[in-house]
Amino acid sequence: MTALAKIVHPAPEVEAEPELTDGFHLVIDALKLNGIETIYGVPGIPITDLGRMAQAEGMRVISFRHEQHAGNAAAIAGFLTQKPGICLTVSAPGFLNGLTALANATTNCFPMILISGSSEREIVDLQQGDYEEMDQLAIAKPLCKAAFRVLHAADIGIGVARAIRAACSGRPGGVYLDLPAKLFAQVMDAEAGQKSLVKVIDPAPAQRPAPEAIARALEVLKSAKRPLIVLGKGAAYAQADEAIRSLVETSGIPYVPMSMAKGLLPDTHPLSAGAARSTALKDSDVVLLIGARLNWLLSHGKGKSWGEPGSTKFIQIDIEPREMDSNVEIVAPVVGDIASCVQALLDGMGQGWQQPPSDWIETLKTKREANIAKMAPKLMSNASPMTFHAALGALRTIVKERPDAILVNEGANTLDLARGIIDMYQPRKRLDVGTWGIMGIGMGFAVAAAVETGKPVLCVEGDSAFGFSGMEVETICRYGLPVCIVVFNNNGIYRGTDTDPTGRDPATTVFVQDSRYDKMMEAFGGVGYHVTTPDELTRAVNEAMNSGRPALVNAVIDPAAGSESGNIGSLNPQSGIKKKK
Repeated sequence: MTALAKIVHPAPEVEAEPELTDGFHLVIDALKLNGIETIYGVPGIPITDLGRMAQAEGMRVISFRHEQHAGNAAAIAGFLTQKPGICLTVSAPGFLNGLTALANATTNCFPMILISGSSEREIVDLQQGDYEEMDQLAIAKPLCKAAFRVLHAADIGIGVARAIRAACSGRPGGVYLDLPAKLFAQVMDAEAGQKSLVKVIDPAPAQRPAPEAIARALEVLKSAKRPLIVLGKGAAYAQADEAIRSLVETSGIPYVPMSMAKGLLPDTHPLSAGAARSTALKDSDVVLLIGARLNWLLSHGKGKSWGEPGSTKFIQIDIEPREMDSNVEIVAPVVGDIASCVQALLDGMGQGWQQPPSDWIETLKTKREANIAKMAPKLMSNASPMTFHAALGALRTIVKERPDAILVNEGANTLDLARGIIDMYQPRKRLDVGTWGIMGIGMGFAVAAAVETGKPVLCVEGDSAFGFSGMEVETICRYGLPVCIVVFNNNGIYRGTDTDPTGRDPATTVFVQDSRYDKMMEAFGGVGYHVTTPDELTRAVNEAMNSGRPALVNAVIDPAAGSESGNIGSLNPQSGIKKKK
């Protein structure tokens, strides 16, 4: 061969770079894998980019002006959806702001997860003075169901899964998840990262009651001459609406709903004893508690709200065994989830169930009708300035005409009177201060109710209550939510007529006279109304709710209207000392 053979050497193979992921994306992927699509929070170091990336990945991120209100939104989202609401905060002060809502969620049994960025462990543990240094996990533990810290990206999936299961299983509540700043930037192989994620299977498994517990409860009910059912917000959370209605109607037992259980059956139902609550509690001989606790809201099951000591037998349905006998003896404890327990009672009643004596039903009916008739004239006044009763009478009609709307309610007199005056017709349509009776839930609850349900929201606030979260009207306007806020403005806390005996300062319970809260809403692009009569209030609220735009109605209430601490003035101690002049 005269020609040289050409030797071809193959090009070296270039290895493809492995696909990577990081802590930011793993947190987002873990939440989305478990069906969580909304985050409530306040951006800042070190979680700013987490919010941005979550939004880019299709999640809805609702940014508030204060972490406590974002936390309240997450808590009520959990109540409405039975999935843990997510609140995202910065470290230290931001975490502490969110912690108030987390503790309240735990007390009220709302599933919620507070996720907070935090300082690096090495510096915190040696107390070397890091940016916003705080041992957040230790602080959170006593105030929630569970608290976890994740230090490695590969553990994010497990951390989120444990938080979800803890928030939802058994008695729901708040969970804290601590994510140090350094975690977010950790990088790992994307495939390994995906494999590390966990989809929580059956996060709130049914806990069926023991057959002997059901049999015991039915025997006690059969012996009753004046039985009563008390429905708590746990019954509303359970979403066992049809079974609860069937239990009431099959048993023929009258019921009293706690405030957030109103609407499980319409307040106008013939077996509703809500308008005869005092008589129903005091004269009942057997009480079946469904998702209600014998705490201060029910006078601990004893005292002047009830009959003679030992005259009332209690049956209690609760998923937490330790709740039984917390204040008085529970003669028939039924431990399990509400849906399973109610269905088991229904099945045990069978075809031949004997309904309560007619004279008990007639007694409550007569008392209910008398109380309604006595209240009617107060609700029909069109005088100016308005009383609480007249203003709530107008809103009562609006809610009746719009049963699908969600009512958020807080205040002192504004809350206490609305509970009895405004009837509800559908479940989970009334959201209020719950077990602690705290102020400040209004705007957070209103935002989440609109976001999670897409329904119009009517938020009825005392002027004091509105002050705790009023800046969130900007949040409502920014997101264009269908929220109509009504501020009952009587110039102060309880009343606007108190004075400083020294003449130096305003009284401690008095606000700026004739404040125009409606102008706040207008400042952010919403619609403001200023009204002085029930007719004007009716027109303004209907116009606002028809428009679907953010709106605030400044409803002028007589400054002399209102009583000290609403219906719980007895909890406010009075000085026994007269100072000598």
